[in-house]
Amino acid sequence: MSQSNPVELKITSSPSCLAAVRGAVEEMARYEGFGEMDSHALVLAVDEALANVIEHGYSGVEGLPIEVTLSAVRSSDHRAGVCVVVRDQGKQVDPGQICGRDLDDIRPGGLGVHIIRSVMDEVEYSCPNEGGMLLRMVKYVSSASAEKPEA
Repeated sequence: MSQSNPVELKITSSPSCLAAVRGAVEEMARYEGFGEMDSHALVLAVDEALANVIEHGYSGVEGLPIEVTLSAVRSSDHRAGVCVVVRDQGKQVDPGQICGRDLDDIRPGGLGVHIIRSVMDEVEYSCPNEGGMLLRMVKYVSSASAEKPEA
């Protein structure tokens, strides 16, 4: 997989910061040729990841640092994609223990991990030695939804 020069966003753990990240992700997806459905799925997954950092990693405390890095990538079969890395300084959690709640438990909320894993092509959580968590997600353009260039 090849990777381009990254776009680095530094925000704080405030829900008001999420709109700027959503806009940047949407613009990059559009630039990389994502169709509307793939673009929406990518934005949704990133939004869920950031909401999880705020709610679980930082226990709802605002003003704490979150770094989001966006990179254009290419798969081994040359499909365009976007790699998103979310880095926080919150509570570390064993990556093997990160899973969504039982889908039979019908109630509001708690589906962020399910959403992330279902819409992204690659999802990897890790615990950096310096503390906090790192989430790396990749979504590739699906051939069915890639936007056709206008003639």
